[in-house]
Amino acid sequence: MENSKSEAYAAAGVDITAGYKSVELMKEHVKKTLTSGALGAIGGFGGLFEMDMTGIAKPVLVSGTDGVGTKLKIAFLMDKHDTVGIDCVAMCVNDIICCGAKPLLFLDYIACGKNVPEKIADIVSGVAEGCVQSGAALVGGETAEMPGFYPIDEYDLAGFSVGVVDKDKILDNTRMEEGDVIIALPSSGVHSNGFSLVRKVFDIENADIKSPMAELGGKSLGETLLTPTKIYVKPMLALFDSVDVRAVSHITGGGFYENIPRSIPDGFCAKIKKDDVRVLPIFKLLQERGNISEHDMFNTYNMGVGMTVVVKKDDADKAIEVLKANGEDAYVLGEIVKADQKIELY
Repeated sequence: MENSKSEAYAAAGVDITAGYKSVELMKEHVKKTLTSGALGAIGGFGGLFEMDMTGIAKPVLVSGTDGVGTKLKIAFLMDKHDTVGIDCVAMCVNDIICCGAKPLLFLDYIACGKNVPEKIADIVSGVAEGCVQSGAALVGGETAEMPGFYPIDEYDLAGFSVGVVDKDKILDNTRMEEGDVIIALPSSGVHSNGFSLVRKVFDIENADIKSPMAELGGKSLGETLLTPTKIYVKPMLALFDSVDVRAVSHITGGGFYENIPRSIPDGFCAKIKKDDVRVLPIFKLLQERGNISEHDMFNTYNMGVGMTVVVKKDDADKAIEVLKANGEDAYVLGEIVKADQKIELY
């Protein structure tokens, strides 16, 4: 790479050598994610993955892609870049687990105004941590330096994940019955949705986001908002092995009203008492400061519930036991009833 340097390109704002340094710095993080299926090394033209289909009769690939969104603005203000990668992975793998799929691999895409190798390595360290938490191999990615398109201190981050599930084990909500139980898996915070409203309510660019706040248990607003999205893959895989799961919903943008109905078949309704939702302090503060209606809060945010699971009533206790054994403080959130509407919050 010693001869690969363009003075003309550098004059236009793109430092090719910085890209090479970024790759070298991120390799130690990527190495932590490699599973038995990962082949080759970072820096090639494609990410290679050898699939082990042992025990899978009819393999079906499940893919998901997403970004971190304007939560990145908080990272810029805090000058903290080693956690947003977890968000990026979480938003993808939490989606594909809803089908019953096990994540296999992940690729990221970072576009920036200026390639600062140490900052890029920080971002990738978070991506690698998310991959470790979800059991996915980070098999490749791309860093694009785009001066004049992004401000020099800013970047965007997106990702793509692929998982696999046996066709006969794809979650099928057609078996849902009246009396089935809805179980909540708590969120870690706002996760990665609704940050345009968060930024408006708190006037983030002009606010003091680094000082401790009593309303947030002594944490600063910036620290609270940057809390990474929880990754539910390993607890959910353990649950799939133990209990007949009928539906899973990842609570993202659109909150309860949009996401839970996506897993409910026609003729059935998720009946949930709002007082039973363990609402986190950040949402109470956000609602109060922004004078936001309760409906809009539940229609925008996870409110403290990052994922919901529907199981038979007889399996509810066991499901909660398995989830708690895998680090999730799960609890009964509601029940399935027959109705024309797919969700009722009362």
